[in-house]
Amino acid sequence: MIHYTCDYCKRQLDSENDLRYVVRMEVYTAIDELDDISDADRDHLQEIQDILEGIEVDGDKQVSEDLYQQLRFDLCCECRKRFLRDPMGRRLTAHFDFSEN
Repeated sequence: MIHYTCDYCKRQLDSENDLRYVVRMEVYTAIDELDDISDADRDHLQEIQDILEGIEVDGDKQVSEDLYQQLRFDLCCECRKRFLRDPMGRRLTAHFDFSEN
């Protein structure tokens, strides 16, 4: 049996009684098209091929993570609501529950 845990609050999710939400994110390098007409003569595919050949066969994990990452998170119902209110985490301090000491 597969057990799920909310990736935000770490609460165990009961697959029969709890709703589970999946958040998928892709983070990749943005390549803007160049407006320069003289750029039309460049072979962009060849340039990309040259870059890829420059990376060792084993691959540099940091380089590949700088270019593309795919992330997946499981959330409980409450954490889904929190995520949708602030998906970029701008109000990060609201996540911490400090005691009244």
